[in-house]
Amino acid sequence: MWQVYKTVPFWKVVKNFIVIQIARYTPFLPLKNFLYRKFLKMKVGDNTSFALMAMVDVFFPEKITVGSNSVIGYNTTILTHEYLIDEYRIGEVVIGNEVMIGANTTILPGVTIGDRAVVSAATLVHQDVPPGAFVGGNPMRVIYTKEEMEERKKMSRPDR
Repeated sequence: MWQVYKTVPFWKVVKNFIVIQIARYTPFLPLKNFLYRKFLKMKVGDNTSFALMAMVDVFFPEKITVGSNSVIGYNTTILTHEYLIDEYRIGEVVIGNEVMIGANTTILPGVTIGDRAVVSAATLVHQDVPPGAFVGGNPMRVIYTKEEMEERKKMSRPDR
């Protein structure tokens, strides 16, 4: 863990920590997105919402991309680093457009979540999520594929 300051400057971490804590507690979504874009250099799409207490990576938040019209649930953690005893890993996290992430989810480094995917609450996202899929669990698994989700939507409409 001590190799952290060989990979990221101490004062960058201090600045990121302060910005993240302000964003976690503010109820104003446009302010959160402004803070993430301006000070953390995250790529955040239009109309994307980070719920109260969502936690982005404090060391490398600039490696996070979230598409438009997505919802990041309460107390969700998005990590772009893993510091272990003898090694570390850093990876991009890409969340597509119109994605719904449930509360208390953890997203690990190097993961891509496809457009229109749904991640249930308390999921550990350790691998890529296909577009349109419904996933959940710890470890994560696909509950419904995009095609199965479309079929369920058709069946739930009373006029069809």
